[in-house]
Order: sequence, then structure tokens, then C-alpha cells
Amino acid sequence: MSSTLVKSETELRQTYEQPKETTLKLKLKKLDKHGRRFISLSPFLVLATDGDASPKGDAPGFVKVVDDTTLLIPDRAGNNKLDTLKNILAHPAIGIIFFIPGFNETFRVNGTARITMDPAELEPLAVQGKTPKSGILVDIEEAYLHCGKALIRSKLWATSSIVARDAMPTMGQMVADQVSGVDADETEAGYQDALETRLY
Repeated sequence: MSSTLVKSETELRQTYEQPKETTLKLKLKKLDKHGRRFISLSPFLVLATDGDASPKGDAPGFVKVVDDTTLLIPDRAGNNKLDTLKNILAHPAIGIIFFIPGFNETFRVNGTARITMDPAELEPLAVQGKTPKSGILVDIEEAYLHCGKALIRSKLWATSSIVARDAMPTMGQMVADQVSGVDADETEAGYQDALETRLY
């Protein structure tokens, strides 16, 4: 265990400079035209709730901008554990990072969330004739652009960074290694079928 654990912001500021005033002013209380445009182009986000982070993805613009301070995220078909939704019920504070393929910059939203099952809100978000069972309404408290340093350092979008799939076992094999009594081939077949036929 490290003997130099930091216990206060004062200790941090002895090493880190104060942020620039412009950086602080970038945290807006509502969406502007750039935030709206970014969300409309984003096919992927990471949603953080109560210490848990979950990826969400669909066609660009799958997140609906209800108004300048409200978003609606459809809950597409998943594993039915409902981790994110249960977290929101217990602790509604959330954080979101939106990504656009090829962009090093990201867009962040912090706020609180509610869960809706209102057909009038959800039916316009249907894909392939399937309406999401619920949606996450986000009340925006902060919305801001985030610089591209992390994605530049990671070379996330570079073709040279693509890792061959056989660098790790199949999903079915990894699940079988982690859960006793599971057949790797059967699990992999079911997983691939779900990817092909049960995205919505």
C-alpha cells in the first residue's frame, strides 16, 4: 500500500496547477448548439451510475435531445441485469461521455436521471419495430467539451491500434472459464446468435 496517499485538495494543488479560467467556464448549465450537434453525431456513450459504467450505442443521434436541459436515452435490449436502472433508482446522480468515431474530443454531461416507461416518449425511439421497454431521462446540470489528449495518447481511432480478435479467447470461452458448468461452444453460439438476431 502506498504511503503517499492524498487526503485533501490542498495536497493535490501542491503538485497540480490551477485550471485555466476558460476551462472552468466551459462547464455549461445547458446544451448549446455545439453540444446538440455533438450528441446528434454520437453513436456511442459511456454512462456512469453509482460506481458502475455501462456502454450504450446505436445509430448516430440515438439519444434524443428533449430540450436544452433534458436528454432521453433509450434502454435497448441487454442482459436484463438492470444494473444501470437499479442504480438510478437508488442514486440518480449520473455522468455521461459521448464519443464520435474519428473525433479525439468528447462531450460530457453530468446530472440526475429518472426512468420513464411512457409509451408517448418511447415509441418515437423504436428501431426495427421494437420500442425500448424504458428510457433514461437525464436532467442536465453540467455539459461540456473535453479535450482530446486521452484519445490521442491511446490512439483509439488509429487502424494501427486495432487488436486482432484472436488476441483473447472467444466470449463463450471466457464466460466458461469464469462460470463453472458452462459449455464454451454452446455459450459462444448463443452469444453470436444474440448479436445477430436480438440487438433490439
